[in-house]
Amino acid sequence: MIAIKNERELSRMRQACKITAAARALAGAMVKPGITTKQIDQAVHDYIVSQGARPSFLNYNGYPASACISVNGTVIHGIPGDYVLKDGDIVSIDVGAHYLGFHGDCAATFPCGTVSAEAERLINVTKQSFFEGIRFATRGHRVSDISHAIQTYVESNGYSVVRSFVGHGVGAQLHEEPEVPNFGAPGRGPRLIPGMTLAIEPMVNEGVHDVRVLKDGWTTVTADGKLSAHYENTVLITDGEPEILTVTEGL
Repeated sequence: MIAIKNERELSRMRQACKITAAARALAGAMVKPGITTKQIDQAVHDYIVSQGARPSFLNYNGYPASACISVNGTVIHGIPGDYVLKDGDIVSIDVGAHYLGFHGDCAATFPCGTVSAEAERLINVTKQSFFEGIRFATRGHRVSDISHAIQTYVESNGYSVVRSFVGHGVGAQLHEEPEVPNFGAPGRGPRLIPGMTLAIEPMVNEGVHDVRVLKDGWTTVTADGKLSAHYENTVLITDGEPEILTVTEGL
């Protein structure tokens, strides 16, 4: 069942999403050569807690950290640790905060130092594919209209969209109905109505769309070892244009 949020619930979600977006921005600003992924994770944790919220990901189904930090060929769910970022890395950071009973969820991929032109293009196409998708995040469209727009844009630029993992509804639960794939034919899935809140998150690979999960049960990498990028926001369906709840300037 898809949860339609009322104004009181949306007010709380906006606050949760504001904290989440600020945590993403903080993490992104830390992406520099010489920083460990664990240091970024600690900063995300400390910031979210300082706002009276709790990290949505920490201990979620056993996940051991407050942020997912995925470097280069890691697609999603990279566990922060002692890896030291180096010049040329691309770093995908996914964060969530739970506040007043509601979750925010967002992600972005950040360049570390000077990255290759191809890596920068991958990051930019991934981000733009989100905006291509939310052109269809309006009343009356169907979920797969968003999916189709993302896939079309990504593939027209020579990349592939991950199919094993998808976006989702978000609200009182971190993962709610409906699923929001980044691929598929248009005109399918639930019809969008105001009050729906969706975590729309293109995961885009430089090479093939296939991925594999490592032995830790979380870290998900590209099957061919090529680069991957990730971009996500929590989006509210309204009577007009969609509202990005996790918006921050420059992200």
